[in-house]
Amino acid sequence: MTNIKNIGVLTSGGDSPGMNAAIRAVVRTAKYHGLEVFGIRRGYQGMIEGDLYKMDTTDVSNIIQRGGTILKTARSKEFMTNEGMKKAYEQLKKHDIDALVLIGGDGTFRGAAHFFEAYTIPAVGIPGTIDKDLTGSDFTIGFDTAVNTAVEAIDKIRDTAEAHDRLFVVEVMGRDAGYIALNSGVACGAEDILIPEQATDINDVLDRIDRDERRRKTVHIIVVAEHDDFGGARKVKDAVVARFPGLDVRDCVLGHIQRGGSPTYADRVLASRLGFAAVNALVAGTTQVMAGVVNDKVVFTPLTEIIKDGYSINGDLIEMIRVLSI
Repeated sequence: MTNIKNIGVLTSGGDSPGMNAAIRAVVRTAKYHGLEVFGIRRGYQGMIEGDLYKMDTTDVSNIIQRGGTILKTARSKEFMTNEGMKKAYEQLKKHDIDALVLIGGDGTFRGAAHFFEAYTIPAVGIPGTIDKDLTGSDFTIGFDTAVNTAVEAIDKIRDTAEAHDRLFVVEVMGRDAGYIALNSGVACGAEDILIPEQATDINDVLDRIDRDERRRKTVHIIVVAEHDDFGGARKVKDAVVARFPGLDVRDCVLGHIQRGGSPTYADRVLASRLGFAAVNALVAGTTQVMAGVVNDKVVFTPLTEIIKDGYSINGDLIEMIRVLSI
């Protein structure tokens, strides 16, 4: 057991549905152990500026179903400087904060790794990102909700595509990761899925469209990850129009709609498990790790080993798409 008395909790980087559920779990688990909790607003920037407040169980009532984050979030360039990290550490000491719970993605943990090289303070990370692009956990908070949001939108697009015999190119989020595109595309029966993990052969894509046109398949949905190497939905659309000027082709960028909304049950449960585990880990003396769930079991991975893009895309799903889109 440790002598931790005060825990600071923050959300950093891009918001993701389920962050509030994680905050709730952290606060209530800490209170169960007799600890004080300080909410740090606006991530590392709020830490630098001393934007902290003491939280009680009532502060996290009725938030488990809310998207976004009650602590707000921001990206801080200042925190990546020696001066910024020093200011942040001084604020933590000023408020007698003994430990941290960090909720965020790869940028959050990269920042933490640099910070902890200079200053010693116990910390546990919780993976909160819709991208699902971190090692150390089968799922990240917000991914399930983002995929379901994309699926709902693409289903509606397919309805209008069928009504007008249109080809739609739908761009989804995921930055450098194709998980949202891959999973939403499979779930919606997309005819093609373009992801950054695999090089896009646009001529191959166009040949498949030509094959479908010859057999009079009138609806065609292409799901594209935002950082697909060909250039996103607009460039794919332009390539299709250039090859098939007679086709009615539209592009649709779903954008930040995928970040918002009430988290699914899966994200609420995952966030609750990880928030609970993070505080328990700190109390037990486990530090500088990220809490994750692998094979339905909570595991802890050193923050220095949390690697963005350290995952692998299931190539079998791409092959399956080719078969099922016939």
